[in-house]
Amino acid sequence: MPGRHSPLADGQNPAAGAVRRLQITSSRLATAIFTGEYRSAYRGRGIEFNEVREYEPGDDIRSIDWNVTARLGRPFIKRFVEERELTLILLLDRSASMNFGTIRATKLEAATEACSLLAFAALRSHDRMALLTFGDGEIRYLPPGKGKRHVLQLIHNAMTPRETRENAAGLGEALEHLQRVIRGKALIFIFSDFLDPLPTGSLSMTAAKNENVAVAVSDQMENDLPNAGILRLADSESGLLSLVDSSHCSVRACYKKLAAQHQAECKAAVAATGSAFLELSTTIPPLYPLLRFFRSRQRGVRR
Repeated sequence: MPGRHSPLADGQNPAAGAVRRLQITSSRLATAIFTGEYRSAYRGRGIEFNEVREYEPGDDIRSIDWNVTARLGRPFIKRFVEERELTLILLLDRSASMNFGTIRATKLEAATEACSLLAFAALRSHDRMALLTFGDGEIRYLPPGKGKRHVLQLIHNAMTPRETRENAAGLGEALEHLQRVIRGKALIFIFSDFLDPLPTGSLSMTAAKNENVAVAVSDQMENDLPNAGILRLADSESGLLSLVDSSHCSVRACYKKLAAQHQAECKAAVAATGSAFLELSTTIPPLYPLLRFFRSRQRGVRR
């Protein structure tokens, strides 16, 4: 698979300074322009009854409480308030293939940046948020919580690597674990490159009770090989090496076709589970695709 075999690159563990810089940047962006889009796109689970008051000219007649009106002999309406609080759950794939990136960031760094933006947007909206990481060892779960300290803990956990081992938990196991610990309905963002087969059964079960957004993270090199002669490619998971002559246009065309085919199949499979689909590239800051996604959702466009 094109995305699995990537030019060799040395990954570095994020330092404490990098964690702090991400916290500051995400907080500023979420406060300045991002939170409003998040709040508008996700307005909570519904509305709840607040009170009955006497009808006033201009009120929506559909809100009239006919039982109270009949009993008191004059019109009254029901008032509702929005049940705004959400539970935001972020699933982050930390498998070896996510450590690849060629221009601005690795896939893992781009996904972590997006997680931080969403976490600070949830903080400003007084929502609860949780983090579940998988792919680099045992599943690690930070339960839903509120407040700035919880957000900082979430970002620290997202950026803290674990010792990668064979047979690490995949997305299917992560979703099954989430179904065991989740309470009530949640908004779930799943960040992964989705190079492994999609666990459609587990994803469908999660989407049936929650609102899922599958965020496919990719790097430009995974979708389109450059004309750079002989390239040494490595499978990020197995370490298997192979040589490819990218100077041949037929090789580049075949590579691009396979990558596009995989992307289309992934998108169709996600849609079939009832989940939304969002593409995230390492080449641009995640703020912009997230903003476009939320605005399209406000217009009622399913992606």
